[in-house]
Amino acid sequence: MTGALRAAEFIGGVAIVVVVLDAAIRTFILPRGSGVRLSRITSRAVRVVFDLAAKAARTYEGQDRAMAMYGPITLLTFPVVWLIGTLIGFTLMFHATTELSWRFSARISGSALLTLGFAVPRSGAQVALVFIEAAIGLTLIALLIAYLPTMYGAFSRREIAVTQLSVLAGSPPSAVELLIRAHAAQLTTRLESHWAAWELWFVELEETHTSLATLNFFRSPNPHRSWLTASGTVLDAAALQLAAIDVPYSPGAAVCIRSGFTALRAIADFFGVRYDHEPAADDPITVTYEEFVEVCDRLTAGGCAVRTDREQAWRDYRGWRVNYDTPLVTLAGLIMAPFAPWISDRSIARGRLRHRRRS
Repeated sequence: MTGALRAAEFIGGVAIVVVVLDAAIRTFILPRGSGVRLSRITSRAVRVVFDLAAKAARTYEGQDRAMAMYGPITLLTFPVVWLIGTLIGFTLMFHATTELSWRFSARISGSALLTLGFAVPRSGAQVALVFIEAAIGLTLIALLIAYLPTMYGAFSRREIAVTQLSVLAGSPPSAVELLIRAHAAQLTTRLESHWAAWELWFVELEETHTSLATLNFFRSPNPHRSWLTASGTVLDAAALQLAAIDVPYSPGAAVCIRSGFTALRAIADFFGVRYDHEPAADDPITVTYEEFVEVCDRLTAGGCAVRTDREQAWRDYRGWRVNYDTPLVTLAGLIMAPFAPWISDRSIARGRLRHRRRS
């Protein structure tokens, strides 16, 4: 083998290891959302398998059972891919720096990567590469172990709020049910603290679901609940209170909406979802005027004081909803969210499924 070919082989091995380390650092350590090509390719490859399983499901419940494993399997696949990449990279480096055969180069690389020690290095260069590879292998495993408590801590905090929401909003969650039950229980004044709590929840959601991107696909313990349908329910409830309910203006509801659509937009940006960053108040949304009037009638029947000017109320509601409509509905399709009115019921992925609606 010529010197130029050996040099190219060694550089190729170093490049592969650098790509692996870059993916590991930006996926598990970097405290911000960062698009990692290797991680994205890995997650998409795993998603193809799970999409096939989901397509075989004729009901949402079957789809949910299939997709429940997607997030965890994807997370575990990352270090496997990185270890394989490291193995290949160091195999190239061992082969380039010695007269070893490809078979023995792969053997010594695997022994070093998994710290098994069954292949003994024969030269100083080999010893140095063995130590470096062993350190990288241990680091990759340690990163996954350290990453899991952080992810499940964020998951637990997210799900506590989602579960609490079902007390007022029902299952599947409904903005109308939330407002009617709050009125019936004379909790209308307490909605201000409700909006404040969800404002903080949205702030944490933006931080965790962009820096820990796999968390978006971790499904709730209850198959009929989801962080996304909870988000849409709270946002719609706040928008309906501001636009349709005849009560004094609520700054807390307005801030909650802004916090919510900012979080959803940040997550949508991470996944490359296209939407209008500066929408006009009269831009079209996925909710129709007829659906809005029907909701106003339900609120009235539930004892809520609804504004008489429905057209103005509709314009006000649309002005709020337009800020989060596209990210909300698109993300619902991406994560295959459970049924919820005005959210996942109008995503493309929902159309062919039979779903048992629950009260």
